[in-house]
Amino acid sequence: MSNDPAVEIRGLVKRYGPKTAVDGLDLTVRKGSVTAVLGPNGAGKTTTVETCEGYRRPDAGTVRVLGLDPVAEAGALRPRIGVMLQSGGVYSGARAVEMLRHMAKLYAHPLDVDALVERLGLGGCGRTAYRRLSGGQQQRLALAMAVVGRPELVFLDEPTAGLDPQARRATWELVRELRADGVCVVLTTHHMDEAEQLADEVAIIDAGRVIAHGSPEQLCRGGAENTLRFTGRPALDLGSLLKALPDGTEAAEPTAGVYRVTGDVDPQLLATVASWCAQHGVMPSSLSVERHTLEDVFLELTGKELRA
Repeated sequence: MSNDPAVEIRGLVKRYGPKTAVDGLDLTVRKGSVTAVLGPNGAGKTTTVETCEGYRRPDAGTVRVLGLDPVAEAGALRPRIGVMLQSGGVYSGARAVEMLRHMAKLYAHPLDVDALVERLGLGGCGRTAYRRLSGGQQQRLALAMAVVGRPELVFLDEPTAGLDPQARRATWELVRELRADGVCVVLTTHHMDEAEQLADEVAIIDAGRVIAHGSPEQLCRGGAENTLRFTGRPALDLGSLLKALPDGTEAAEPTAGVYRVTGDVDPQLLATVASWCAQHGVMPSSLSVERHTLEDVFLELTGKELRA
């Protein structure tokens, strides 16, 4: 992963009539990274990505992809990027493998089509017309078409939507291999675990702006403190427990017999709580360390669920 930008967006504004879909958005995507773009429906993420792909013309601001203007320099940019649309982009009557071979011939050094077909499980439907493919098969074909030309940068819009668990894992492995080969990947997804598993960086968009940007670990660490929970008899002496805990740590009993300790949760804190319980004759029926997930952070920042 490089510090050089693959995508640079500054002050992007895009309107559709009276509606402002993107409102002064700033975002930088580093070369060789996997960046997940998250946002509730209507947040502006698809418009932002389509502007990077050259399908939308900005109303204000600047967009540079691999140093090029996606609209004015589209001819120079398109051979260097791959695009997976959420739907469409394939002739409805074209056979799956025929379409993929056609795409491969448009590039100077494409991937081996047969190997890609086998990798994504398209062999059994290779002679089937696109319109007769299942939704998951159409998704896999669209992914294959996006990467067959060995792009420097690939945009993947909901790459695992409608896939079964096995196909989803195969897609994850392909994304990891692209990154290992130095390909920059920008993906939108409604699966938080997908973003946590794949992304080096996550950009959360809401109301047409980036409201958080960083690695999954940074976002989860910044969203809230870690939490240790244990259960015991109700109404334990929390004042005594707090005296045993490090400064800055808090303890509460949100529900009778359920205790929550928040702060810098580490092995020493865990040992301190266990020791205090032993000294006070408390046998915890459960004790667990919980960390905020990316979904927790998303809900805290936007107040909305991320739904397809």
